This record gives sequence, structure tokens and C-alpha cells, in this order.
Amino acid sequence: MDLQTKKLLYDIEQAVALIVEFTAGREFEDYAASALLRSAVERQFEIIGEALNRLKRIDEETIERITDHQRIIGFRNILAHGYDVVSDEIVWDIVKNRLSVLQQEIEQISK
Repeated sequence: MDLQTKKLLYDIEQAVALIVEFTAGREFEDYAASALLRSAVERQFEIIGEALNRLKRIDEETIERITDHQRIIGFRNILAHGYDVVSDEIVWDIVKNRLSVLQQEIEQISK
């Protein structure tokens, strides 16, 4: 695995860890009520999506090992460009029900 791929995987791993840290012990109501928390979580999702987009351009074999990488990249684009239509419920659902899959996959790939 080349150095750029390792760096992008590290960036994703760190962004996932931050989302987990930011949302630990929180409920949806906490998330919805806090502009600071929403902004922090959305920023980390943007980083994840951008890193995956870059990875897609340089390492096709690795990107194919990441479930729903296209959807994650699309989600990043919505966060960045469609900020006015972002659903707090959808973001929270991803945090609580889907982020762990990405976390596990990145850990496996990075070994």
C-alpha cells in the first residue's frame, strides 16, 4: 500500500474517531439542539467523503473494499453543496447505525 493511500485511510480513521467522540453519550435531541455539534460532525463527514473521493482516484483496489463508498462520497457532496437540505435525522442515523461499518472496514484495510 502506498503512502498516499495510507494517509487517506488515516484521515478517515481519525475523522470517524472524532465523530464517535463528539457523539458519545449524546442523543438525537442533543444533536439537533446544538449547532456546534452538528457542524463538527458534518465537517468530519466531509473529510471522510473527500478522502474517499481522493482514494477512488488513486487506489481502485482499496476503494472497492469500502462498502457504499459512492454513497459516502455523495453524502459529502450534499453536506458541502446542499447544506440547506441536510436532514439532522439522516445524519444521526448514519452516526448511530452505519458509521461502525466504515470504522471496521478502515481498521481491517489499514492492518
